[in-house]
Amino acid sequence: MSNRAISKSVIKRLPVYLRILDNLIRRDVEIISSKELSNESGFTAEQIRKDLAYFGAFGTRGTGYNTSYLREKIIKIIGLDKKTDVIVLGAGHLGTALTRYNAEKNPYVNIVAVFDRDPAVIGQDISDVPVLPVEEAPALIRDYQIKVAIVTVPADEAQGVVDMITAAGVRAILNFAPAKIHVPEGVHVFNADLTIELQSLIYYSSAEDERFYRLKQEKLDKEKAQKS
Repeated sequence: MSNRAISKSVIKRLPVYLRILDNLIRRDVEIISSKELSNESGFTAEQIRKDLAYFGAFGTRGTGYNTSYLREKIIKIIGLDKKTDVIVLGAGHLGTALTRYNAEKNPYVNIVAVFDRDPAVIGQDISDVPVLPVEEAPALIRDYQIKVAIVTVPADEAQGVVDMITAAGVRAILNFAPAKIHVPEGVHVFNADLTIELQSLIYYSSAEDERFYRLKQEKLDKEKAQKS
């Protein structure tokens, strides 16, 4: 493996390649070229070759990649060759949905527990995953040596929860809380703000010419009002 620093963007693309390979193997596709991977992923063939080259030579020039072999290598690179124990902080609608999906559909993770402050949900199960008091999180993190957590708590609770779990040993966080969180050096955070993503997507839902016409008309109306 290269000693060069590998960017987050490269690491984020690897699971995309893995998902494509999983689908190809289910369709009994044994060989795929970087061009075909490009068509499946939306990334350029050059980018795919460059990403994979960080970790070794996995393809054959003029032939492509063996899907099963490449899948096995990517699984080991990411660290998915064994199930990773994960905890979820927050048993609201989002936390429940993420727990249920990952417990039932994600073969690479093992959701150990969900934590919450609400007495109404503590003691319940989500797809056989227990909901425990948030105060018990540090002990469980140490007992199970948990390194990965999903945070879905309200914004005003996020920093306190993150401080607690990182002090106990969590080193990687997928943060769905709509807040900027600060973590110690060596802790990695991926932020997933669904509201921002949706609002950004809405930009593309209306025709650009209509949008630009509206903005231009507003500018003309403002200039006209200033002159009158």
